[in-house]
Amino acid sequence: MTEEIRANSYVGFDSITKQIEHKLLKRGFQFNVIVVGQTGLGKSTLINTIFASHLMDSKGRFDADEPVRQTTEIQTVSHVIVENGVKLRLNIVDTPGYGDQVDNEGCWDPIIKYIKDQHSAYLRKELTAQRDRYIQDTRIHCCLYFINPTGHSLRAIDVIVMKKLSEVVNVVPVIAKSDTLTIEERDSFKNKIREELVYHNIRLYPFDTDEDDDEEVNLNEAIRSIIPFAVVGSESNVIINGAPVRGRKNRWGVVNVEDTNHCEFVHLRNFLTRTHLQDLIETTAQIHYEAFRSKQLLALKEGVNQRPPTGQ
Repeated sequence: MTEEIRANSYVGFDSITKQIEHKLLKRGFQFNVIVVGQTGLGKSTLINTIFASHLMDSKGRFDADEPVRQTTEIQTVSHVIVENGVKLRLNIVDTPGYGDQVDNEGCWDPIIKYIKDQHSAYLRKELTAQRDRYIQDTRIHCCLYFINPTGHSLRAIDVIVMKKLSEVVNVVPVIAKSDTLTIEERDSFKNKIREELVYHNIRLYPFDTDEDDDEEVNLNEAIRSIIPFAVVGSESNVIINGAPVRGRKNRWGVVNVEDTNHCEFVHLRNFLTRTHLQDLIETTAQIHYEAFRSKQLLALKEGVNQRPPTGQ
């Protein structure tokens, strides 16, 4: 009798996925990316290529007499991208002036401060007595760290900054303008970088968790085997076999940006937009922000406990 009731009864809670999807699509998504790297590495071009829109203008110097920035600046641009009914508010944070000085001591401080400030702003809103129903999330979900394609090893500043950044944000390293290297040079460079990351104990995204299933673990392992992504960006079309493709010409010929035999742009784009976008957002909240939040609340509690009683 019980089995018959189970067979003939339909509760309907399996529609909850559609309910959640409807709510999320109605509200839209927000994704915040910070790009870090020296001037001239094609940060703006790569971002524009990934999201198939002109989102950023180059902040590089175009004239020889144009002064070099003396400090690292923080500049934010916001765009709403709609694709097949899915609305994404994309916030891109650029850091012009980073690493451009002869003495780059402390050039990373404004970047670390900005990331922590976003955590702090979110915490303040979270702790207010009458907080917003939906707190606008300005926390940085991903840091694209651009590595100069020297073919040698990481610079000291790269090691220092990636280690500091990895403590507060999801760091994804990319080798910019990788078409300046041969395939053999590129692969050798990537191996050197991986060895240095392990040696200096720099923990990069993605991370495995106990909640991950086998498919997610295997996907993360595949991503880690590619990182750092060797990429080429281009907003221009070139003709290959009579068809226009996004690419650019170099001294060896034409680079097709979307050909995985030429560069790893497609792997990076799929990683950021198709497989790990939501996980980047969740990891920011559950790991980086939670660590910041716990530390701040603990400090606040200790400050209250050390305060002398009223009247003394």
